[in-house]
Amino acid sequence: RNPVTNVSAAWPLTKYCGQASFFGGVPALPEAAGYIVVLGFGLFFSLFTTLLVYLDKWFVGTAYTSEQFNTAGRSVGTGLTASVLVSQWTWAATLLQSSNVAYQYGLSGPYWYAAGATIQIFLFGILSIELKRKAPTAHTMCEVILYRWGRTAHKVFLGFALVTNVIVTAMLLLGGAAVVTSLTGMNIYAASFLIPIGVILYTLSGGLKATFLASYVHTAIIFAMLVLFVVVTYMTDKELGSPTRVYEGLQTVSTVFPVANNKGGSYLTMMSQGGTIFGIINIVGNFGTVF
Repeated sequence: RNPVTNVSAAWPLTKYCGQASFFGGVPALPEAAGYIVVLGFGLFFSLFTTLLVYLDKWFVGTAYTSEQFNTAGRSVGTGLTASVLVSQWTWAATLLQSSNVAYQYGLSGPYWYAAGATIQIFLFGILSIELKRKAPTAHTMCEVILYRWGRTAHKVFLGFALVTNVIVTAMLLLGGAAVVTSLTGMNIYAASFLIPIGVILYTLSGGLKATFLASYVHTAIIFAMLVLFVVVTYMTDKELGSPTRVYEGLQTVSTVFPVANNKGGSYLTMMSQGGTIFGIINIVGNFGTVF
């Protein structure tokens, strides 16, 4: 029942009505599980990627020089590159903010979140090809700026790059720590300090190639979780369990809690003023992040 309009409709998931938290403010897992996940996953990725790097060294004969450490030998294939993009573009906000805008604007919210983060990757891919052709021995984007436009432009872009990386790193740590805290009750400050340890260890041991290998494993886990969510939501869940019931449920919610400035108040329309405005903001903001 909508307390403002007094409109009501039958809805099977009544236990979530009026709830601001899925777990009701009570962690679903014990606090010890948080420490096991944070430290265990970090240790696993550190050992796994280090093992792969040393196997590559001993059996393939790859010489791990500073150049290899920083550039992965300039021999990363298309498939591995694609998996790295998926892994590194799946931020905390990818799951948290996309769900938030879906709740606010309906279908258009997550669509514009994904579309707004894709355009820049396509364009930067074209730019990367040209950089590879014209500066094949460059290590970083800022290095290209230095030799093409001089020290002043180089310092400006170094400042932009530093600020961007600080903001993104802070967001990733805060988002990851918040998720672990909500699930397990783990201290958010401890989670913020412990989460980066595993990443630091495998990056120091294997360089860029180790981060790429870890990203490949991350992507595999991400897709496995997505498949699991789809199967549970649309096939096996007792209260939903089929696309038809999900569709009917969203239609029911739209009649009780219509989305403001959406066509017909529906969650299932792309004709959304709020969703379109969010899409424009997201596209422009992501250009600043990528470029």
